[in-house]
Amino acid sequence: MSLGTFSYPLPANEPILQYAPGSPEKAALKKVLAELKGETADIPMYIGGEEVRTGKTLPLNPPHEKAHVLGYFHEGGEEHVKQAIDAALAAKDGWSNLPFEERAHIFLQAADLIATKYRPYMNGTTMLGQSKNVYQAEIDSACEVIDFLRLNVHFLSEILKQQPISAPGMHNRLEWRPLEGFVLAITPFNFTAIGSNLPCSAALCGNVVVWKPAFTQIYSAQMFMRIMKEAGLPDGVINLIYVDGPVLGNICFGHKEFAGIHFTGSTGVFNQIWKTIGENVGKLRSYPRIVGETGGKDFVLVHKSANVDATVTALARGAFEFQGQKCSAASRAYLPSNLAAEVKEKLVATLKTMKMGTVEDFSNFINAVIDERSFDKIAGYIDRAKNDADAEVIAGGSYDKTNGYFVEPTVIEAKQPKYATLCEEIFGPVLTIYVYDADAFEEAIALVDGTSPYALTGSIIAQDRQAILLATNLLRNSAGNFYVNDKPTGAVVGQQPFGGARASGTNDKAGSMLNLYRWLSARTIKETLVPPTDYRYAFLGEE
Repeated sequence: MSLGTFSYPLPANEPILQYAPGSPEKAALKKVLAELKGETADIPMYIGGEEVRTGKTLPLNPPHEKAHVLGYFHEGGEEHVKQAIDAALAAKDGWSNLPFEERAHIFLQAADLIATKYRPYMNGTTMLGQSKNVYQAEIDSACEVIDFLRLNVHFLSEILKQQPISAPGMHNRLEWRPLEGFVLAITPFNFTAIGSNLPCSAALCGNVVVWKPAFTQIYSAQMFMRIMKEAGLPDGVINLIYVDGPVLGNICFGHKEFAGIHFTGSTGVFNQIWKTIGENVGKLRSYPRIVGETGGKDFVLVHKSANVDATVTALARGAFEFQGQKCSAASRAYLPSNLAAEVKEKLVATLKTMKMGTVEDFSNFINAVIDERSFDKIAGYIDRAKNDADAEVIAGGSYDKTNGYFVEPTVIEAKQPKYATLCEEIFGPVLTIYVYDADAFEEAIALVDGTSPYALTGSIIAQDRQAILLATNLLRNSAGNFYVNDKPTGAVVGQQPFGGARASGTNDKAGSMLNLYRWLSARTIKETLVPPTDYRYAFLGEE
């Protein structure tokens, strides 16, 4: 029972630490990196109140240092999916009936733990496990995780205030209930913050969750889970399991109590999930909430009035930070003929200054791609471009997986507007450019809109306001997050709610109230203060 209405004002975004030479945060992180590398972690699943070890262990290796073993995780099977569901449902009544302010304080405490003593551990596990440089880890596994935890509390407090009007003689109220059943969270390798937010946004709303991270994100996921437990998250509210996707889907999507899925991953997998849920909908207690953010083929459209240096910086950062493994990464750019030569020259020169190597050397801007499967896919696209008359590799193009999965930042110039690397998602450090007639801007806009099935992020770079207005209007449905004179990456919680439509997902906007509504089910209650005692209405009298 709540004994008051409590205030959770809009918090400021977590400040980004810079890790400059001699700074205390750099010294602390370096120490933790050495500590993490000096031990071999034994990583269990977390089901109910148990740390589950199956004995079927798989190694976790840094993508940039394949020979090193960070630890081993215990892989589960069908029985562990069932156990996780049972544990979640057993915890449901207690968790959903806990007053909002009591739930909120667990997530706020977790945010403060990450902002202080666990910051280097969240960043360190992300850097080593996912091969992120220090800045990419800081904005992800520290700042964005903290922002999701804090701002979601504020957003939900604002939703709970929304109540209907009441006419004389009655009182109306709206209950914001959790969904009936359990929520499944499936999270990707590329953002620790996504791994934290997908289960936690649903849990904050009173739901119980089964959480399956990508195997390549387990190292940072288990660190976050340990922090949540320290912050007081009750047993069974979030259950962290490591199982294959088909094993998970076979059980969850046909379970009567399956209430929703919070997903980030590939478009193909999400399509299959949607199809499977549809085939099983007759078995389910409720129509489940299906929330997904999937692929992208994100664009940068450059106008003939653009600033060249701003364009080069947007492309270099947008395409190659975290090796292009962001759903929002710039992977296709359209350059006007009047600026193309200068942009290409400066971009090629810029890429030559980028150092590539391990995350422990903070001077490296580029690190490794996530695994061998990804490496081979990216290398295949590069080799195709090298041997295709319709394309030319104008920068980079080298790759090596001897010690780690390193792919050089690569720029392909396509000679045809529908060349494969302009259309297909690569998810690596590969940018494809296409040069268009500088006086055919509207035709270029049409190319941007019609080349890809995705609609996640995009940007326009121009100094001409009419060009900006035209692109903004005509590309309204081409990107859920649209940037003017900036790279198409770097959405901040509360500032740029994130998500796209078309083949990029359901556009339910993580980092805003919109996403939280999806994990709530409203119940309207009308109470009549003095009930009528006669069925007859006044109109029944003739005179």
